This record gives sequence, structure tokens and C-alpha cells, in this order.
Amino acid sequence: MTQKSIVILISGSGTNLQAIIDAVKQGQINAGITAVISNRADARGLQRAQREHINTAVIDQNAYPERIAYDEALIAEIDKYNPDLVVLAGFMRILSGKFISHYRNAILNIHPSLLPEFKGLHTHRRVLETSNQVHGASVHFVNNELDSGPVVIQAQVPVLPGDTEETLRGRVLQQEHIIYPMAIEWFIEGRLQINDNEVLLDNKVLHRPVLWKENQLTFSQQH
Repeated sequence: MTQKSIVILISGSGTNLQAIIDAVKQGQINAGITAVISNRADARGLQRAQREHINTAVIDQNAYPERIAYDEALIAEIDKYNPDLVVLAGFMRILSGKFISHYRNAILNIHPSLLPEFKGLHTHRRVLETSNQVHGASVHFVNNELDSGPVVIQAQVPVLPGDTEETLRGRVLQQEHIIYPMAIEWFIEGRLQINDNEVLLDNKVLHRPVLWKENQLTFSQQH
């Protein structure tokens, strides 16, 4: 049986990329990372991939003034590897409908909030500006609306007195490194699927995301 292929898109330091690399090396994810692609040549995550002898490429966003032209170049590079799954790991670009349609139902993203709350940027700062006592991260399928695709799994962390953006970001990031490989593992094993806008795990509709809290998973298939 041919090993399944993952292509990962990054823009920055690549800590989630590293968590996925580690999960592959440890056998948690039974797939190969066939390429890591960045929109920025200075993304430090590229060095993480190169150390593991993973193919890397840079599709420089500055070379493509139009979004659709950029996405066409990105598709051409990704398609060299015929991936089963495209993983966005801190990829700081909004993807076009053409890109999302091309990899329909096979793009995962991680977002540092408990979606649908706090879509977009600066989530930790925005949480601290509220009275919220809980924050977290969400893994979701990508659709045509920013940070709005069906959510697979979420991790919760408490917002503590005296928290800063940095301390809160650090605790959320620790949880991201747990739940993202988990969701990828489920997809690669065929346990996780999406049908229209419904997420199925083990052939059961997830009416609410799986919750990772205090090192335990909580599943809810009920309305």
C-alpha cells in the first residue's frame, strides 16, 4: 500500500510544522511529508524541513501581484506531490476559491481561538480585552470564508490573571502541537471525513467539535 502524502504550507517559524514532523517520526501519523512550501523565503520553518530532508519550495508572494496568479503557481507546485492532504501551519495568506475547490475537503488549518469566536488576527490580544476566562485553538477544514470551515477538534486553556499576549500564546501553542497532529492522524487513517458541510469521525456526524481539555478527549455526536 502506497504511503499517503501530506504537503504543508507555512509562513513563519514552523512550530506546528515541527509537531507534525515529530508525529510522523514517532509513527503517530502514518504518512510522508512530501513537501513544505512557504510564501516567504525567510520562513524559519523551511530550515526545520531541510534538516529532515523534506522537499522545500518558496513561492514568493511578491512575485505575483494578483492572488489568483499566486494560487495557480502554488497549485502547480503542490500538485507535483499529489498530496492526500494539504496542511496550513501558520500560512498567512487568504486562499482563493479556486485553490480551495482544487483541494476540496482535503485542506486543514489551525486557528488560535475557540472558533467561531475571534476569527482573523491578534486573537490573544482580543481575548485579553474581553472578560473571557477560556481561550484555545481549533482545527478546521478550510472553506471559502475565512476561519469558518467546519471545526474538527478544539483545545481549551484558561485565561489566567496577569496573562499577557505572550504567556497566553505560549499555552495555546502547546495545545496546538497536540491537537493538530491528532486531527491529521484521523484524516490519514480515513477516520475523519467531510461531507458537504458535515464533519464525520468514525462515520458519525460531529455536531460539536471534539474537545481536548486537561489531557482528555470528549466526543459529542449528539445535537
